[in-house]
Amino acid sequence: MTNVAVVGSQWGDEGKGKIVDWLSERADVVVRFQGGHNAGHTLVVGGVTYKLSLLPSGVVRKGKLSIIGNGVVVDPWALLEEIERLRQQGVAIGSETLRIAENASLILPFHGELDRAREEARDKANSGGGKIGTTGRGIGPAYEDKVARRAIRVCDLADEAVLEQKLGELLLHHNALRRGFGVDEIDGGALLERLRQLAPLLLPFAEPVWLRLSELRRAGRRILFEGAQGAMLDVDHGTYPYVTSSNTTAGMAATGSGVGPDTVGYVLGITKAYTTRVGSGPFPTELFDADGDTLGERGREFGTVTGRKRRCGWFDAVLVRQAVKTGGIRGLALTKLDVLDGFERLKICTAYNLNGQTLHHLPAGMAAQAAIKPIYEEIEGWSESTAGARSFVDLPAQAIKYVKRLEELVEAPVALLSTSPARDDTILVTDPFAD
Repeated sequence: MTNVAVVGSQWGDEGKGKIVDWLSERADVVVRFQGGHNAGHTLVVGGVTYKLSLLPSGVVRKGKLSIIGNGVVVDPWALLEEIERLRQQGVAIGSETLRIAENASLILPFHGELDRAREEARDKANSGGGKIGTTGRGIGPAYEDKVARRAIRVCDLADEAVLEQKLGELLLHHNALRRGFGVDEIDGGALLERLRQLAPLLLPFAEPVWLRLSELRRAGRRILFEGAQGAMLDVDHGTYPYVTSSNTTAGMAATGSGVGPDTVGYVLGITKAYTTRVGSGPFPTELFDADGDTLGERGREFGTVTGRKRRCGWFDAVLVRQAVKTGGIRGLALTKLDVLDGFERLKICTAYNLNGQTLHHLPAGMAAQAAIKPIYEEIEGWSESTAGARSFVDLPAQAIKYVKRLEELVEAPVALLSTSPARDDTILVTDPFAD
């Protein structure tokens, strides 16, 4: 028995929700370890659809403990709204089933305002082409305050004197920024009162979760670490600066929840059978033709949280292989194979061409990332349906050939294969918890 970390191996939106839900039934504890409420999962359990942003996927299952780790930046009002929405759907959420790291940093209302103001300024300064593509929810500015040692943390809500002092110091910085953007300064007194009212609602969930996790691990409980976004949005290893503001690779599971790196035994990388991306930034295999439109339509490629249309392209084995190496991925959960049904020919990116030079990795430089061209390998498609297959025996021979070729190219085996949004339409090759 081992503990499992689930991470995205592309640009996010790989279908983690279904896989995490499938695994959470086998886990005792589900931990969210990075990101904010800019990422989302859609779960379908017992015919009921749940949309989650901050809450770990375990909350919809009875008997599971859900933990929001210190690596997450928490918008407390968004979290409470999400809790209430799920309660209205019949999900029992209380302090006995949900715990929040007392040292997690908070997203405050002005973080989102700054996020949006910056995007507008970038857009104007670069004639409409300068946006990073953030969701405007304040994730980046909140992480900035955390790293700059001026963030308000969950534990600060318990000490009014400390809260008032820290808020005053924080506003010195943010009001100066707002003046530069021509935005009204923040009313510190009004915000302090909102935080006072928030304290009794949020603090019952707070605790040193690192200590709880240590005890759970010693007791032999199965822990599932749930990431957000994907490897190519990692602030260090992704397509910088078109990335998120946290580390999205599996190493963050330890840092973002307060456990040792040896706690994570198996890293499962969620990988779509083609490639999608939301927002700005390089996308070597992006399609602007009928094939791209077909992928988007069949795959229902719209964001869970934002509703933004996703850009679509062929499978990029270079990116996924890089994610395997930087994230320590031991097995893949390949999703949306059924979206490729009916294509006569499929393409797989096996390398890049950069000004006549062949590359087998994504270069770090911004200009190089924008200039690379995909080198494709073509493979025959299949006309039969893979939708709903629950065994490799049910798959067309060409679909199996496609899966095996992806394994060779990315240098990692497929542990799970998803053939529809339905939870049970999953082919299990390797049980990550039993590995």
